[in-house]
Amino acid sequence: MLTDDGIPVEAVYEPCTAGFGTSAGARAEPAADTPVIVVAHGFTGSADRPAVRRAARVFSQRAAVITFSFRGHGRSGGRSTVGDREVLDLAAAVAWARTLGHRRVVTVGFSMGGSVVLRHGALYTDGSDARDAAVRVPVRDGRTEEHLGAHSDAVVSVSSPARWYYRGTAPMRRLHWVVTRPSGRLVGRYGFRTRIATEDWDPVPLSPVAAVPLIAPAPLLLVHGDRDPYFPLDHPRMLADAAGEGGAELWLERGMGHAENAADDALLGRIADWATGALPA
Repeated sequence: MLTDDGIPVEAVYEPCTAGFGTSAGARAEPAADTPVIVVAHGFTGSADRPAVRRAARVFSQRAAVITFSFRGHGRSGGRSTVGDREVLDLAAAVAWARTLGHRRVVTVGFSMGGSVVLRHGALYTDGSDARDAAVRVPVRDGRTEEHLGAHSDAVVSVSSPARWYYRGTAPMRRLHWVVTRPSGRLVGRYGFRTRIATEDWDPVPLSPVAAVPLIAPAPLLLVHGDRDPYFPLDHPRMLADAAGEGGAELWLERGMGHAENAADDALLGRIADWATGALPA
């Protein structure tokens, strides 16, 4: 795929496997009637990481699946902006899903990807005339770009931060060192295969907690582990409070750690069931 700012992004499409191996064969519905889940991985992840592939395998039992590598990760071009311009990568993946014929799209993001799906849900909306509203997103040099066909119909955010620049845990302090220091970026590049941009955010992007109220009426699910070493439980609770009463469903998972690596098959299956069940017919 090519993003609106010209970054090539690797992506993988997998059809739904529901019914595979039965006399009916693979799911017979056309793409228009089959939902698709677009997976947004965490920082230092990629489309080919085992945890992402496992999530895709579970999700594909309920829906078609698109996985991709954010800029600066895997075989995608560019450099990671740690959640800022990654919203353009996700928009390209959602728009690609619609060009494949899918009318119903769910975005599921983990950690950094969890914050990206929240901002994407706020910035890209479905118009009342059943087409995307024209949403202009600021890019560099004061320019804006218009997006059509890139909205999600439901949003799932797993292990997302609620606010930027959080340094309240040791893992987050280490992550900030990786992102902000030249020696840390070398570790990111050669240790985690992640190429990180050197520029500071300018302007600072919409925070996850500020994005949440703008997602409605699209259904929103927030998932967080009570043993998350990166973001304690005040983060998901802040996000749920920001959504208002009935604006989001919150799952606090007992014994779960952080993001896609900590999500077992049972949880992934429940997420996929929620995602496909929350979509309009």
